[in-house]
Amino acid sequence: MMSSWSRRRAAVAAEAEKEDRAAQEAALVQEHEALAEKSDDEILESLGLPDPDSLAMGDDFKAFMSKAVPEHIRKRALRHLWRSNPVLACVDGLNDYDDDYLAQSIGQDPLKTTYQVGKGMLAHLLEVERQKEAGPVVAKVEVEEDTAEDVTETAAATSVDLPEDGAAVEEDPAPLTPRRMQFQFEDDVA
Repeated sequence: MMSSWSRRRAAVAAEAEKEDRAAQEAALVQEHEALAEKSDDEILESLGLPDPDSLAMGDDFKAFMSKAVPEHIRKRALRHLWRSNPVLACVDGLNDYDDDYLAQSIGQDPLKTTYQVGKGMLAHLLEVERQKEAGPVVAKVEVEEDTAEDVTETAAATSVDLPEDGAAVEEDPAPLTPRRMQFQFEDDVA
């Protein structure tokens, strides 16, 4: 717990730091105003910086990131940096922000979806319900009399759903049950 004297001392230090930052910002604004009247070559000469267009790949661009450098010269240096280094200039298409998410909404062929506002993916669910109400269609199998009992039991066990046009539909395989690993140790075997 801080005493009142410690809090007051911390507040005075914070206030002094705030005043220092304000003085630095005011000096920076005055510097930028003085540089605004000069041409780019004069600004670069007064700051002791080389021409950003003359720099090549591998040169140091850190000097242009100083707060004393005007924004338009900083941007000019960064543009030249991006052009000078092929790694920085390479657009590989893996950036999330590269995609144009409005392309489908303003294109000639609008995006088709079954989603309905407030109802979700309703069309798919309605189709599933319609199929449940229609019920499965069981195929009839004609066989000879001597094996009729065996086939009747097999047909009853496995029914085949037929669509309305009469073509057979393949059944989905039974869902796989997850297997569990079992370990046996030499002590357990004996």
